Amino acid sequence: MIHSALALQAAALDVLAVVPNPGGGEAPPGSEGLLTILRWAAWIGFAIGVLGVIISGITMMIQVRNGSGGEGLARLGWVLAGCVIVAGASGLVATFV
Repeated sequence: MIHSALALQAAALDVLAVVPNPGGGEAPPGSEGLLTILRWAAWIGFAIGVLGVIISGITMMIQVRNGSGGEGLARLGWVLAGCVIVAGASGLVATFV
């Protein structure tokens, strides 16, 4: 029973790992500038995500020390949700196109 559940989970992960590429994967001529901007935007998004996680961690440490509530944990959740969106942006767009 456990073996079949693991096999099913592995098969589901294989299906989810395939990123659709409806356009054939070839960028049109002259799109190098746009692709550079997209790469920079992705890099900046990841850098801001790392900074957000660090700031959320510092905020949580200060709140625990002061005996405050768990607002820092909620902030961390939103930062991580934003990181997921930035990381999966191309897959999300490809899903809806």
